[in-house]
Amino acid sequence: MDPASAFSFDMSYCGLPPTPETLLGRWNFEPILLIVLALSALAGFVLLHQAGRRRQLAFASAWLLAVLLFVSPVCALSVALFSVRVGHHIVLTMALAPLLALTLPARWGAHASSLPPLVISTLTLWLWHAPDFYTAAFTHPALYWLMQVSLIGSFTWLWLGLLRSHAAMAAGISALSSTIQMGLLGALLVFAPSPLYLPHLGSTLAFGLSPLEDQQLAGLIMWVPANLPLLVLVLWRLAQALRSEQAVAE
Repeated sequence: MDPASAFSFDMSYCGLPPTPETLLGRWNFEPILLIVLALSALAGFVLLHQAGRRRQLAFASAWLLAVLLFVSPVCALSVALFSVRVGHHIVLTMALAPLLALTLPARWGAHASSLPPLVISTLTLWLWHAPDFYTAAFTHPALYWLMQVSLIGSFTWLWLGLLRSHAAMAAGISALSSTIQMGLLGALLVFAPSPLYLPHLGSTLAFGLSPLEDQQLAGLIMWVPANLPLLVLVLWRLAQALRSEQAVAE
């Protein structure tokens, strides 16, 4: 039996793979998700009503990104295309996570070491992109949400130190290290000789991509645009470190 046709999406959180014709109608109005989003919006309003404008805007932006990723047809499209699922993860880790970090009180992360969150976020990213663990996330909604929450949580922790730590050089090195490991994972996806992810073996052709082309596109997304926020932060932190050294020398 063809492995692609044998794979079942019955327990996939975002449903069956869509086609281009059905995609725009595939909004996710799952009640528990909508309740969680509504409660998080209420909690943000209550907890941040006296906070600075920047923290409020960061939370609102993170909330809107969550709606885009989990309510809009992006959720369904990520079932069909590995490149979209990887793009989904990149938005979680490189946009939503730093926004959540900026939402937290300014003193958080100022004196924390960047090494533990760097290790945890790296392990989390590689674990969920290992073919077996990635496939498992399609077999039950609980595993899907474990993937999402662990990625958001570990990278929010990482970004908290990268943005807030007083040790600018250490933060810059941690950001560079995260860039390297993410680029390595992207390169492995680009140069893999065959498609690695069972759920997408039979779902990409409707969108004009072979499974291998879809995987290569995912690797390019992780290799290049995903690293841009981290590279900007590396430059910013190294510039801070150099200015501090110059100030001490003077």
